[in-house]
Amino acid sequence: MTTPWGEFALTRFPEDPRERLRAWDASDEYLLAHLAEEKVPLSGTVVVLGDRWGALVTALAEHRPTQITDSFLAQEAARLNLARNGVETGAVRLLTTQDAPPERVDVLLVRVPKSLALLEDQLLRLAPAVHEGTVVVGTGMVKEIHTSTLELFERILGPTRTSLAVKKARLIFCTPDPSLERPADPWPYSYTLPADIGPVSGRTVVNHAGVFCADRLDIGTRFFLRHLPAPGARRVVDLGCGNGVVGTAVAVADPDAEVLFVDESFQAVASAEATYRANGVPGHAEFRVGDGLAGVPAGSVDLVLNNPPFHSHQATTDATAWRMFTGAKRVLRPGGELWVVGNRHLGYHVKLKRLFGNSRLVASDPKFVVLKAVKR
Repeated sequence: MTTPWGEFALTRFPEDPRERLRAWDASDEYLLAHLAEEKVPLSGTVVVLGDRWGALVTALAEHRPTQITDSFLAQEAARLNLARNGVETGAVRLLTTQDAPPERVDVLLVRVPKSLALLEDQLLRLAPAVHEGTVVVGTGMVKEIHTSTLELFERILGPTRTSLAVKKARLIFCTPDPSLERPADPWPYSYTLPADIGPVSGRTVVNHAGVFCADRLDIGTRFFLRHLPAPGARRVVDLGCGNGVVGTAVAVADPDAEVLFVDESFQAVASAEATYRANGVPGHAEFRVGDGLAGVPAGSVDLVLNNPPFHSHQATTDATAWRMFTGAKRVLRPGGELWVVGNRHLGYHVKLKRLFGNSRLVASDPKFVVLKAVKR
């Protein structure tokens, strides 16, 4: 990536030599060019919210910025890209969306996230640290910036306008108004589950901002909950756990089960733990933010439950699902099972057969299938 601060070698995380997606896009380039051309003073506490692969903090490392992200993969990409480009350890402060934000923010750079709820939550968390002189600039691709996006900046921080589009990217300029009466942060959000979904019927779900279907039970998970395997597995993983409702259902049905909740989203794992605790479930649970099943010992798991995503930062791809399936095969003991729910058209049965040598249809409806693969 070529910037006014120099050229930087950047990759996504985890690295895949077959992956052609870049670790930056036109919106990152537009923001960096604007900061240089307008000679924006990058002094005091510089906060970069939502930097997807560390491109922004790597380019701005000499200004010792703070990165705030919901993504473990984005945080690891930033860490590795900083090292790859010779940035000294500690030059960039790496925080998660669950960490306490800085007490004062002098420059706030926002890479607009896909989730409007996550943007709302993070702006509300940062707003007390923003002052009248804070420089606030957002960036995103045109398709990512909507009227509702601008309204959030207006409502939480102050008057907002946008730039002209360049290479299908746009900037957001906001002038902080400390006298603004801000709304209370509505996150995390809780609701009661419906009565026809098995062990967790009528129980509570807690969702932090940015978690998939945070205000209702999505139809894929609803279908999965109706067709979970019978109790009996000792060590169970809710892989890509989201708000943890699937793993919590296992724990409710079988208090002897040891359930590991795993997701790459800090918001998701916080939601899963809050959901589990809210229901007073007996038994043993572990909550881990990480890169899939990395770090889980091989052959240590009896059952993996998975509703894999098929989008990664606007890109439609099966790479995440494939890595989840291969990770599941590694950690399962012989005879252990991977249960997957997904849209019918995604063809997961083909991938499971290729990887496990078998795939059985457990349940289906016009939109979803539940599949089972057994490690031989």
